[in-house]
Amino acid sequence: MLFLFDLDGTITTRETLPMIAEHFSKGMEIESVTNRTITGEIPFERSFPQRVDILKDIPVSQVAEMLRGIGLHEAVRQFIAGNAAACRVVTGNLDCWCAPLVERIGCRGYFSQAIVEDDRLNGIGRLLDKAEIVDGFRAAGEKTVFIGDGDNDYQAMSRSDVSIASGLTHTPAQSICGIADYVVADEAELITVLTDLLASGL
Repeated sequence: MLFLFDLDGTITTRETLPMIAEHFSKGMEIESVTNRTITGEIPFERSFPQRVDILKDIPVSQVAEMLRGIGLHEAVRQFIAGNAAACRVVTGNLDCWCAPLVERIGCRGYFSQAIVEDDRLNGIGRLLDKAEIVDGFRAAGEKTVFIGDGDNDYQAMSRSDVSIASGLTHTPAQSICGIADYVVADEAELITVLTDLLASGL
């Protein structure tokens, strides 16, 4: 069994792109688009490149260093660290920004791929399809549990054996609440569900 975690708002206590934007004085341009993406008003595939374009002039190393210190839901981090072989982070966010953060979390990660030259972001090489990751694991015979909070998690959650809509950072998107096997409101509830699933082996 594999536990596949969205990153932003699911493991982290804040959405990373608004945090980057706020830290580097670009917050007003990012926050509204991010909120509309979470609810599904704007598709992730359209909004993410727009938001990346706003942030592309910031040195990649500075963003990665800042994100290493972002707040995490500690009980979630401990569950992942204690079950690292069975956990993966699956995020549409960029590898150049988030790989050091996922290393801190303590498991393997899957990311969108950035084009970086001289510490500057020159674009997105490949946008991660979360559902493809789920499909790949299931084709290999793995049972999957997907934990997410945004509309862009819908396809991955709908294809997983078990799906959990997480409300740890903000209210999960209505679209995923309609298909989730579990909707959790706090960290303790999420850890109880994860522990029970791990014990059951599906």
